[in-house]
Amino acid sequence: MEGPAPMTAAPARPAPAGSPDLLYSDIEDDLRGTVRALLADRCPPEAVVARVEGPQPYDPELWRLLAAELGLAGLLVPEALGGQGAGAREVAVVLEELGAAVAPVPFLGSAVLATSALLACDEAAGGAAGVAGGAAGVAGGAAGGTVAALLRRLAAGEVRATLAVPLAAAPGGGFPATVRADAEGRLTGRVTSVADTPGADVLVVPAVGPDGPGLYEVAAADASVAPFTSLDLTRPLADVSFDGAAARPLPAADPAAALEAALLAGAGLLASEQLGLAQWCLDETVRHLGQRHQFGRVVGSFQSLKHRLADLWLEVVSVRAAARAAADALATGSPDAPVAVAVAQSYAARVAVHAAEEAVQLHGGIGMTWEHPLHLRLKRAKADEIALGTPGRHRAALAPLLHLPPPPPQ
Repeated sequence: MEGPAPMTAAPARPAPAGSPDLLYSDIEDDLRGTVRALLADRCPPEAVVARVEGPQPYDPELWRLLAAELGLAGLLVPEALGGQGAGAREVAVVLEELGAAVAPVPFLGSAVLATSALLACDEAAGGAAGVAGGAAGVAGGAAGGTVAALLRRLAAGEVRATLAVPLAAAPGGGFPATVRADAEGRLTGRVTSVADTPGADVLVVPAVGPDGPGLYEVAAADASVAPFTSLDLTRPLADVSFDGAAARPLPAADPAAALEAALLAGAGLLASEQLGLAQWCLDETVRHLGQRHQFGRVVGSFQSLKHRLADLWLEVVSVRAAARAAADALATGSPDAPVAVAVAQSYAARVAVHAAEEAVQLHGGIGMTWEHPLHLRLKRAKADEIALGTPGRHRAALAPLLHLPPPPPQ
């Protein structure tokens, strides 16, 4: 399978000044079709259920096809570094499809969080601008350096990386201090509940050194990775410990800003994964209710069920608008990106859980079985609800961003 030619972010369609572009471009539609076709062929629901029962939660062959053959691991990476030179909007489309399929691949940890942190390393405290398509500063300033070399390998699908922060870490939470670096760059400390660590080759580790906060590249083999059984079996977690692990400092003008940019990008794009999951649950439930009969009637013809599905459809449409606004703000480097991300995450997490719960209930008895893939969607939705900040955390973050009084405690 040949990968697509390097893509550039599609020009925005005409929109009122200051308004986000919520429509999908032709390039984004084509990308969706390619990813969806691959997942339908290589990642059917029964295959995902079977895989989570085995010792290897990730599908290495599927990741190779996505990362190396299609070039999706390098969507955010500039063309000068071997990537696709796309942006957050294209990544959001991929995450919609991966979320719908609950695909067992480390895309969020490697292609979003770790890559975004590396892209922001040589940005001068640019915040979310580091994840936009205009990350050319990395291509020029670090063309032969540590960051560029690692980005090239990530974009080519040669290695997998993850950002060594707890899955629950949220934007605006400050620089973590659980890992320390000595004068020789050796790391000591522990990070709990790190996503996409099993199978990773490289860890991008925030650590506090003699000169203050910094980001370090550590070979996963030099760390102690202790996987544990997590709720979401398709996105395994692990506790990572360092005991004098050799590390390479990554050049960053402002490491705290680079980490913040990565977490902001991850939280904003996670809303697209939640959107894809919620849309799958709605579509699958509509299909099921249109086929099942009870009392001589199609179950979907009962008025009460129509109302529930209509309410869920309105929620999913609203999430799509919020998720697209967040992706567009990240792609364009909008100063309103923190607001768009907080709005998207405060709403998308709740709707994804509600969609999965409704799907389980409206499927009746089969929705409660292990063999049916619905339980994987419900577990992913519940895990995503705390990932990169809870909805309550993001709602609380909106108040100072909009100069409003904080919400009352619940």
